Amino acid sequence: MPRAHQTVFICRNCGSETPKWFGKCPACSDWGTLEEQRVASVPKSVSNVDVLAGTRANSEARKPQRLADLPVDTSESRLSTGISEFDRVLGGGLVPGSMSLIGGEPGIGKSTLLTQVSGKLSNRYGDTLYVSGEESAAQIKLRVNRLRLHAPNMLLHNETNVAEIAHTVSELQPKMLIVDSIQTMHHPDVDSYPGSVSQVRAATSALTSCAKAWNIPTVIVGHVTKEGAIAGPRVLEHMVDVVLTFEGDRHHAYRILRTVKNRFGSTDEIGLFQMAENGLEAVDDASLMLLSERRDSVSGSAVVPTVEGTRPLLVEIQSLVSKSYLANPRRTVSGLDTNRVNLILAVLEKRCGFVMGTMDVYVNAAGGVRIDEPATDLAIAVAAASSLKDVAVDGSTTVIGEIGLGGEVRAVPHIDRRLAEASRLGFDRAIIPARNKKSLHTIPHGMIIVTVSSVTEAIDKCLVFK
Repeated sequence: MPRAHQTVFICRNCGSETPKWFGKCPACSDWGTLEEQRVASVPKSVSNVDVLAGTRANSEARKPQRLADLPVDTSESRLSTGISEFDRVLGGGLVPGSMSLIGGEPGIGKSTLLTQVSGKLSNRYGDTLYVSGEESAAQIKLRVNRLRLHAPNMLLHNETNVAEIAHTVSELQPKMLIVDSIQTMHHPDVDSYPGSVSQVRAATSALTSCAKAWNIPTVIVGHVTKEGAIAGPRVLEHMVDVVLTFEGDRHHAYRILRTVKNRFGSTDEIGLFQMAENGLEAVDDASLMLLSERRDSVSGSAVVPTVEGTRPLLVEIQSLVSKSYLANPRRTVSGLDTNRVNLILAVLEKRCGFVMGTMDVYVNAAGGVRIDEPATDLAIAVAAASSLKDVAVDGSTTVIGEIGLGGEVRAVPHIDRRLAEASRLGFDRAIIPARNKKSLHTIPHGMIIVTVSSVTEAIDKCLVFK
């Protein structure tokens, strides 16, 4: 008997369903996010659901358990991947039973990184399973040979049916499962094409159930849209435990792995990698790497100690201010929030008397990193003023602070860790908000602390060196 179908419209942002098309999603109010999908009206196969959830083998483990009866180390028995920067962004390693999603642009190195992770983890703990719906086993073997990995316990599987993958996992019981990519997977009970909203959601839900049932850490790869967001329904990021994004330029050597969501650790943690002949290599001293090509005595440059997750990181803020010959002067920003930079330029003009309205302004966070925290505000202002006046900031001075609309400099958190990192890299003078003086517990040996209350005062303190 042929299946009966009905047509529904699913929002790729929130996952809500509606029987007819609307320009704006009734649930999340986003425009142009409803996609037409065909859904079978017959009930789902009980056997498939049973296999995917793993209820037959783990029925005892799925029963309610008393909190007092659980071992203390159950949730913290992490598996180290052998790659320090990957472990850092995860919060110490892979948690058994966790579901992680990693996204990034094509060619950025997602498959390369996960191949290395799978190979190293298999040598430490036992069999790992790498499932690919995009490459054949022979193609993955070529990558393994190129990376010069010795991984006899790494298992390769070409499959796109999540029911078959769940059956294979139940038989092999690997120490880790990698699925590349979730957009190529399909659920047998969902009558839609792979990569659609309903298929991505159903396949992720099935793999999550499998990971929880067999207590296997699972990593899935997700494609990204042209805007840089992970493709598929927005609800996909809510279904997983960890969301990682792989950033960088494929034409440059450095890559940044950033934590967007982590139920087992801090968010906004970053790991730095360098693309080498044998694959991606972890960069242990990120601050030193980011400042390695910095030039002293050049106007338009200021160094700020930022905090990404638990890691203090020194970043050079570069600015170039030049006279504009256009009716609308250019504002080009890389690695920072454009709206935040425009706000700081307005404060410089209104509160400090610097003419920015007729100038082209270019601002860049050197090294390819992206910084979003407000503690970089003062460094942006100092770098822009330095470029406008063509006066260099002293090379041993670092600048920290958030700027308010009134031109005041506000306090920032983690001041001790920021100054300690700056001192380690050889900076012996720091411009900090006056309010942070009270929360400063220890001053690094040999460092001069200068407190400021306004942007004007900070610029006067920074641009005295010529």
